[in-house]
Amino acid sequence: MSDLPRILLIGSDGQVGWELRRTLAPVGQVIAASMHGHAGPPIDLLDASSIRRVFNDVEPDAVVNAAAYTAVDRAETEPELARAINADAVHVLAELCADADIPVVHYSTDFVFSGDTDHPYRETDEPAPTSVYGETKRAGELALLDSAADALVLRTAWIYGVRGRNFLLTMLNLFRERTELRIVDDQVGTPTWSRMLAEVTAQVMHAVFTGAVDIKQVRGLYHVTGGGAVSWYGFASAIREATGNDCELTPIPTSEYPAPARRPPYSVLDTSKFRATFGLKLPDWRHSLALCLEDLPQQPAPRA
Repeated sequence: MSDLPRILLIGSDGQVGWELRRTLAPVGQVIAASMHGHAGPPIDLLDASSIRRVFNDVEPDAVVNAAAYTAVDRAETEPELARAINADAVHVLAELCADADIPVVHYSTDFVFSGDTDHPYRETDEPAPTSVYGETKRAGELALLDSAADALVLRTAWIYGVRGRNFLLTMLNLFRERTELRIVDDQVGTPTWSRMLAEVTAQVMHAVFTGAVDIKQVRGLYHVTGGGAVSWYGFASAIREATGNDCELTPIPTSEYPAPARRPPYSVLDTSKFRATFGLKLPDWRHSLALCLEDLPQQPAPRA
């Protein structure tokens, strides 16, 4: 029988959850739950009784919730489904963790802000979501922050990695298929490698379990992203350069790439509170991109 604390990881088959299964393994006994139950017990986030049943069966010492409805544009036509996963399920977890007196880590998003600014957002800045996705993620934040649970809500942004659907993998596929691409250049944020986010989460959980930090003193909201800032066009250009592709990139305004959900034009998050509280470094996005690309299978040579 393991003496390690039991960590209930929800959303273990997502791109962040997949990394968390690995980074949390040295910290605790990870019980991975997901909608499909590929790695552990199935959990239906649309059913409160399913959430409670899995929680009671696992009897966790902590919960890490990496599950979310992240289809930003589709959420505009599926608001009830987005709210059920991003807010209602989180409310159930908040109650369970508060009653059990255990910590819970939850991830949120830069979409809780309007983006109508020119300075990095701090945790004290007032959210003003302009999309269903952003609204439901904000509701999930409040479900935890307004509860009695010892919650760490980690806002992040522009997640990418070697799995799932994300900007990096989309660009690599398009570079192989096309000779020219038009990329939005007036939305600015910070690319965040899913593994880096998982690694700092594991560091934080280790500090909590060992008593290096008092969860009741540090509970609350934190911004966690890579360092620096860049536009989508700049990010695409960096990927192209790092992979030796010759696809021609043209910067365009958001107005030339309309989408159902409004994107924040500027959503850089100030991470100084997280770094000061936990004593952790958040590498520049360029450094993380280089490391992530080393994990990808060898890319085919660019077309002649």
